[in-house]
Parts: sequence; C-alpha cells; structure tokens
Amino acid sequence: MRERLSLWAVFCLIVAFLPSHTESVAVMSVDLGSEWMKIAIVKPGVPMEIALNKESRRKTPVAVCLKENERLFGDGALGVAVKNPKVVYRFLQSILGKTADNPQVAQYQKHFPEHQLQRDEKRGTVFFKFSEEMQYTPEELLGMILNYSRVLAQDFAEQPIKDAVITVPAYFNQAERRAVLQAAHIAGLKVLQLINDNTAVALNYGVFRRKDINSTAQNIMFYDMGSGSTTATIVMYQTVKTKESGTHPQLQIRGVGFDRTLGGFEMELRLRDHLAKLFNEQKKSKKDVKENLRAMAKLLKEAQRLKTVLSANAEHMAQIEGLMDDIDFKAKVTRSEFEALCEDLFDRVPGPVKEALAAAEMNMDEIDQVILVGGSTRVPKVQDVLLKAVGKEELSKNINADEAAAMGAVYQAAALSKAFKVKPFLVRDAAVFPIQVEFSRETEEEDGVKTMKHNKRILFQRMAPYPQRKVITFNRYTDDFVFYINYGDLSFLSEQDLKVFGSQNLTTRVLILDRVESVFETIVEEKEEESTLTKLGNTISSLFGGGSSEPTANMTEPVTAEEQKDNTEDKAETQGETDAEKAEKPEEKSDGEKAEEKEADKKPKPQKKSKISEDITVELEVNDVLDPSTEDMEVSIKKLQDLTDRDLEKQEREKTLNSLEAFIFETQDKLYQDEYLAVVTEEEKEKITGKLSEVSNWMDEEGYAAGTKQLKEKLSELKKLCRAMFFRVEERKKWPDRLAALNSMLNHSTIFLKSARLIPESDQIFTEVELKTLERVINETMTWKNETVAEQDKLSPTEKPVLLSKDIEAKLSLLDREVNYLLNKAKFAKPKPKDKAKDKNTTSTENSNANSTEDAEKVIPPKSDDAEEVKPAEEPPAAEKKDEEEPILELNPAENTDTESESSKSENHIGDEL
Repeated sequence: MRERLSLWAVFCLIVAFLPSHTESVAVMSVDLGSEWMKIAIVKPGVPMEIALNKESRRKTPVAVCLKENERLFGDGALGVAVKNPKVVYRFLQSILGKTADNPQVAQYQKHFPEHQLQRDEKRGTVFFKFSEEMQYTPEELLGMILNYSRVLAQDFAEQPIKDAVITVPAYFNQAERRAVLQAAHIAGLKVLQLINDNTAVALNYGVFRRKDINSTAQNIMFYDMGSGSTTATIVMYQTVKTKESGTHPQLQIRGVGFDRTLGGFEMELRLRDHLAKLFNEQKKSKKDVKENLRAMAKLLKEAQRLKTVLSANAEHMAQIEGLMDDIDFKAKVTRSEFEALCEDLFDRVPGPVKEALAAAEMNMDEIDQVILVGGSTRVPKVQDVLLKAVGKEELSKNINADEAAAMGAVYQAAALSKAFKVKPFLVRDAAVFPIQVEFSRETEEEDGVKTMKHNKRILFQRMAPYPQRKVITFNRYTDDFVFYINYGDLSFLSEQDLKVFGSQNLTTRVLILDRVESVFETIVEEKEEESTLTKLGNTISSLFGGGSSEPTANMTEPVTAEEQKDNTEDKAETQGETDAEKAEKPEEKSDGEKAEEKEADKKPKPQKKSKISEDITVELEVNDVLDPSTEDMEVSIKKLQDLTDRDLEKQEREKTLNSLEAFIFETQDKLYQDEYLAVVTEEEKEKITGKLSEVSNWMDEEGYAAGTKQLKEKLSELKKLCRAMFFRVEERKKWPDRLAALNSMLNHSTIFLKSARLIPESDQIFTEVELKTLERVINETMTWKNETVAEQDKLSPTEKPVLLSKDIEAKLSLLDREVNYLLNKAKFAKPKPKDKAKDKNTTSTENSNANSTEDAEKVIPPKSDDAEEVKPAEEPPAAEKKDEEEPILELNPAENTDTESESSKSENHIGDEL
C-alpha cells in the first residue's frame, strides 16, 4: 500500500510539471526555402497538416514588401514586385550570415540591382537601404517573414503558437544558422530545433514507411533540387535496439553532397535574359529593356511561368502586355533552346551525387533507390542527366517533393513538445563540416628552453554522427588559457565554395579561473544501493532536465604513463559507481536475515577514492560573423513591433472604414423595404436619411483621410440613431417562432400536469407542493402571454414594443425548468414496496391475480416523450473488429485533466488516419 501511494505521488508530480490544459499545445514547422516556405502544424485533432495561407495555397513565397506606410507578404508582395521591385525583398537565404565581401553578396547584387546593399561597419555584414528612415538587415526581413508564418499557422490552428522547428540547408555553417536563430528571436518564435532540410525529408519518408524498416540496412539517396541549391543525401534506415526503450527504427545520414547555386532560380534568370534579348532583337523600342528594372521584373515572372510550362511541353509562346513603353512582347521559346541556355547547369547535376558517395565511402551499387525531392527536379533534362549519373533503371517519385521537409520537421516538433507523444524514430544526423579544437601550450625542451607548441584535436570528423557529447581534458594548465573552435580540413570544398564559406574560425573560448583550483583525492564510503522508489524519482528528475543519454567520447591531450594510470583508475571507479546505481532492488528478507544485516552494519563499510573539483567560468567570443549586440537586437525587435503595430492599426482602420461604408449602404437600402417602412415614422425616416447622406458626403471629402477613432465615432453615431428602428424590426421577426414555442410548451405542460394528477395516491411520486408549483407557473405564464399580446396589439408598429423576445424566452425557460425537474424525478423514482399485511389477507392466488389485474388497469403511468427503449447491446460487425494500428502521434494523456479511465485516454489519439 505504501508503494502504491508513493507511485501516485510521483504521478501527480509528473502532471504538475506538464503545461495546463488551458495553454496552447499546438506546434508548427517552417520549411524555409530560398523562394518558398511551407508551414505545417500539429494540434489535438489535427495530425501533421500543411497550413494554408490567406489565398488557400499550400506554399507561400518568401517575400516581404515594405512601402512607406504598408507592408505585404507572400503573394501580395510578389504582385508589387512587378510594379515596383525596389520595395520587395526576397531570396534572402543566400546572404544570411555573410560579410560584405562574400561572393554571394556580390551575386545577389547582380541578380537584384534594384536594391541598395550597404556594409554594416560594426559587424561587417550588409543591410538594405531604401531611405534614411528605412534600413533593414537580412535578419530583420527574415524575422518579419517568420512572424508572418506564425500568423498563418495560428489562423489555421485557431490558437496561439510559439514553438517551432525550422529547416535550414544542410550546408549552412554556424554563422548562417545563428542568423536564422536571430531572425526567429526577433519574430518572437521559440525554436525547438534547427533541423537540416534533408534530414527532415528523410524523417518524413521513414515515419510513413515504418513497417518496411527492419534490421537489414536500406540505403536511400534523396536528390533535392530546389530554387536556390541542390543537395544529395544518402540515408541508411534500419531498426536498432536501445537500452532505454527497446527496438525502434533509425535513420542515419551517411553522406551529403551539395551545390549552393545550382537550382531552378538560376535557370529562370537564364531564361529571363534570353527573353530580354529576343525583345531587343525585335527593335520595337530604342531603349535596352535590361536597363528597365520594372520590365526585367515582368520578364522574370514570365520566365518562371515559361520554365514550368516547358517541363510538360516542347515549346510555348511567351507574351507580356505592355512590357515597356506600352509595347507588347511575344516570342516562341522551345524546350531545346531552354536546355541549351542551361547546358552548363545540367552538367553540374551529377556533382552532389559524387560528393555524397565520397563522403559516405560508398558506391551506387550499395544504393537501393534514388528519390527525387524539390520542385526543380521536375525539369525533364535534370531527370535525364541524373538517371544516367546514378545508373538506375528509374528515379523514384514516391514522396511529396514540395512538402516532405515541412512534414518531417513538424513530426520532430511534436516529438520535442511535451504536449504530444509520438512513436519513437531515432535520428542520427551527420556533421557536414569537420570541427576541431586548437590551443597553444608552453613546453620545456631538454636544454631548458621554453617554446610554444600548437595543438589540434578533432571534435567531429566529417560525417561524424550527432547528437554526441565530446569531452576534452586540459590537465596541464595552471593559469587562465584560451582555446579556439574552428572548422577542420575543408579541402573537399571547391575554391569557390571556400570563398562563400567565409571564416573557418568559429569561436574563441576563454577559461577564466576565479581562484586557484585545488584537486585532491578523498576517502568516501561506498554508496548504498538505491531503493526502487529512489531510482524512480531519479529517473523523473532526469526526464525534466536531468541526465543525458547521448554517447560520450573522451578526448585528452597526451599524458605521461603515470597520469594515464591515474586516468584508468578514475574510469574504473566511475564504472563501479554506474554498476552500483543499476543494481536491482533486493528481495524481502526474513527476521533472521535482518538481524544479520544489523550486525554487518556495525562492521567498517567499504571505502573508495573520489576526486573533488570546482567549476570554472567560460567566456565565448564569436570570430566568424559577429552577432548583433543585445542593444541592436532590442532595436530590431522594437522596429518590427512598431511595424506590426502599424499594420494592426491600418487593418483596424480599414475594417472600421469598410464597416462604416457597409452600414451606410445597407441602411439606405433597408429604408425602402416594407418591414422597415412599417415600423418607422416619416419624421424618423427623414432624420435617418439625412444623417446617412451627411456622413456619406463627409467620407467622400474627408473620411478617407480620417483616423480610426473618428471613423468609429461616426459609425457609433449612426448605429445609435438607427438602434430603435432596428430593434422594432428584429422583435417583430422573432415573435412568431418564440410565441409558437411558448404555446407548445404550455400545451405539453398542461397535459403533463393532468397525467400526474391521475396517478393513484399509493403510487404517487410527486408531492402536492410540486404539482401546485407547476400549476402556478403554467397559469402565470398563460396570463402574462394573453395580457402582453393583447397590450401589444393596441400599440402602433412605430411605437416601442412591450412584447419582447427576451421576456418570452425567460418565461419559456422557467416553465421548461419546472417540467424537467418533475420528469427527472420520475426517471429515477423507485417503486414503493408492497404491503405485507395485505398479502396475508389474500385468500387465494386467483383473488391476488384479480387484484393485480385491477390495479394494473387503474394505474397507467404516462408515457414520457423522453423515454428511451433499452435494447441489448449488439455485437459490432466482424469487419469493424479488426485491430487498429497504434497511432504514429497522439496527444499526451497527461495533458487531459478530465477524470476518465485509462482505456478512454488511450483512444484519445491524434493521427489515427496516418
């Protein structure tokens, strides 16, 4: 009993740590591409669904339009890009975390000459300058877009969302990843994880093919060509056995190859320039179309459409009305011409495949299938070249090329959230770039000369699996010291990729010793075995922020033989502690055994050595691309909040303006309808009509420049003037239904009362007070109805009515409550016991049967409309008895605070349809 109570207390502790059922439990993911973003959500009842945007589309352009007093996103921003490309910012991914001298910044300026990029002297990065008042960093613009993605997710989920998993390209370095995190922080998003987009795709593929994964390894290559880049990823799927939770499927990233600039956007740019050349050759204008930014924006939009059409057709006609100087453009383009324009791009298609195979140290014979991902893989020439490069019979297309990353990322978001339970799917990602630690240490040569020795220690080899803990021991320092965390050997990158990569020096870490640390050994008693309950408590503690199950790799700089011996002893001692902690709970012992234990307690307990050490502080200095200061981040957050407030104020003004216009037009129309003419006097009509005309004229002259407050005042003034007229019309509309319901209730109540009074006294279940109370309510309601209706008939329709729908509803509710009280009493009433004395006086069975028959004829209880026939439970059809598969994702039962059985909780699944 004691253990049961303790376990219940532990369960209560778990519930206390979980969020309240009133809090939002929905999570989201953002597949952040260079041109498009896809948003997915998980909430109770909605398992892993793509969130639609305001245009009901499943993907949204990564674009923001910033005018002097307006901000637009997505498709709205792209619409402005054709008319005024200077105020629309997109394809920001390529310049995140880049210094001003990075080749990709120059490439971006070439692609979008309408923007003015300037160097940030403080950080060395770039910012967009539209005017002295309008200057934004790429992180701020991306923050606006991420905040908009949250708005879309919240509208779709119909509840607040803050937690998100965001995808980033696998080739992003630390500076680029920090830039995304900074943008998310500005947007107010809590990032549960930045997940590589190729890993998210692999996770989505594995989750929906869980049954096909077994102990035999399957190697699959995902070839992802998007708008801005291309990535090839080799993934190994197989089931593995873990100590913690048994056997589960696992994906492991084996090899990654990429091309940062190979994508559909570069093809569209080639096609745009070709259309510009065709227009100039037609010589319809003396001006060069390439010098007209607006015309080039139109050509780019047409090139994007043309590329899509040519994927399914051998030729197509490009046409634009009023391309420049009101001159129309029309020209035929064939697929062969398009392929010739992009010939060098298609030659680069096999590159990522070769890099991925080299990184994984595999060949194509070991790859089971190649799966296409990304919109640009739909280009026929890309598929042709890739098919020859991989040497397979066909390329697989059994995955949603556009939405796989978003769906995989939202599954990960649900797994990281405390509000959901998901079927475990182990993910072993890989470090695309090697990372090492560098430090210098003073050494003394044999001749006594001291020199500085530079040391390097590899933290993560290329394609090393993670998450994984690494431990480095510095045991020869007696003073403050510095070490560097840098990228390792990047010789596998091309010269151009190295330039784009930027600084290879990530951070400088400075260890500051507040005091001289004393490390010594002491003798401690052997730790006793823990009870089962203590172990359970420790497990729960680690669940809520304690221990880690990540594998650990120890790395130390070279030590002497004596030091190596000490290290070995330390490891042995540590292992001994671990074994002791894992000991099972001893069985219950007899009284004799307990007495022996007491004697054993008096003996000296075993002792062992232990080391005592003090913590030290760490300072971190970023050396690749400087992070914004705290002050700069606060300025950025305020800047975006001011824009958001401005947008909300504008939306509120537009909403009020539309409401005012609609009220004027609708009311003017109503004044000509019969139902309104019947309740309004001529004088009142003229007054309302005059005020409506007055406000309408004011709107034409001054209203469109008026503020929200003034518009609301005008609307409130009109509503107040028309309130009495609207009230009279609404009341007259409600009378028929309300009175019919009241009459019906009076009839049923009267019948019920009569039936109740017919019940014999010996079987009566209602008291006289209850019946008289019902009778009084019926009579009062009938009297009120007759008198009020008669009084209302004497009034003119233009006068304030005395028969009010709310009064009718109140009378109806009171009567209904009285009748329901008696009906409920009848449902739960028990039959009265028979009189035993009367049974003894019965002379024969025949007389008894006769009396029973007579009583049955006299007492006929009224049949209630609410009575329900009780039928025996029927077995469900055989087709419905099939076992349901355990859901992939379900709401955490601990989130449901209702008192329901465990069996009912287990049915509260999300994702059964998966």
